[in-house]
Amino acid sequence: MAMAVGAGFSFFPTRLSLNHPKATATATATVRTRICRCALKAAEMTVSITGATGFIGRRLVQKLLSDDHKVCVLTRSATKAASVFPPSAYPGIRIAELEDWEQCVKGSTAVVNLAGMPISTRWSPQIKREIMQSRINATSKVVDHINNAGADARPSVFVSATAIGYYGTSETNSFDETSPSGNDYLAEVCREWEGRARQVNEEDVRLVLLRIGVVLGKDGGALAKMIPLFMMFAGGPLGTGRQWFSWIHVDDLVDLIYESLKNPAYRGVINGTAPNPVRLSEMCERLGQVMGRPSWLPVPELALKAVLGEGATVVLEGQKVLPVRASQLGFSYRYPYVGDALKAIAKDLVP
Repeated sequence: MAMAVGAGFSFFPTRLSLNHPKATATATATVRTRICRCALKAAEMTVSITGATGFIGRRLVQKLLSDDHKVCVLTRSATKAASVFPPSAYPGIRIAELEDWEQCVKGSTAVVNLAGMPISTRWSPQIKREIMQSRINATSKVVDHINNAGADARPSVFVSATAIGYYGTSETNSFDETSPSGNDYLAEVCREWEGRARQVNEEDVRLVLLRIGVVLGKDGGALAKMIPLFMMFAGGPLGTGRQWFSWIHVDDLVDLIYESLKNPAYRGVINGTAPNPVRLSEMCERLGQVMGRPSWLPVPELALKAVLGEGATVVLEGQKVLPVRASQLGFSYRYPYVGDALKAIAKDLVP
């Protein structure tokens, strides 16, 4: 800023003394203009994103671009990324395959790590290894690139996704950011995932770990798989319906990521869930109401296990997770209640 002020003197009218009132006014206006321009420039971000082609990543990219930020998509397949973000429609995006990740990370203000193989599938021993490795490998690669960057080229913030599976499952307990980890497979995945993210150089880089709940939106996630059942008049509770459903609307999650990038108060573990979790039976009932469909026919546990195997534990067991840190930070939810979130989603689905 000192350089900007110093440089400003060369713009003063040469025929006036620096003590002249008009010269003083001109100097003040010039400095203010330059300060404003510097502030605007500082607010612009270049954000490198893994998992940008996914359900959450696509929405985050759109929000960043709408606010005139720059985006670098870190991908393993430039062809796939270009099909999701065609250059004609997204001229401001840079797409980088593995060999170019390092260059993108070094030139970024921030990095968001959303990469990971979906868990809502049938778990074989091979699939379980891939679920773990897809998260660890991407996170490790990004962290290495951040740490290897020089101090003047290192991103200032690293937002890395994790999941509420960290806490394990319970029908009776509540969990917040201070709760211990569970002892099942998903808890193990989350511990390893977060452990790799924590290897980032936190002396220079602000680390935010977002433990994300079930993300609701019409274009992906768990809800996209449930909606067809309700449209066919076959929707209902999954299993007993007593399990807790800790959810968040995709728009709120994207806002939470965006705020984590901009606000230096956001640091450490933050639960990416809405403030009002519900039992799964209530969620299904609300979904049936907003879609004008019945929700009385439960999906048997055996049917889910036949389709998902061990992956059925994601929906057959649940956890009540509260976003204490987000509340303390004053984060404002667009959709704090599941009924409002489902109405916003369903209005685009039901004629």
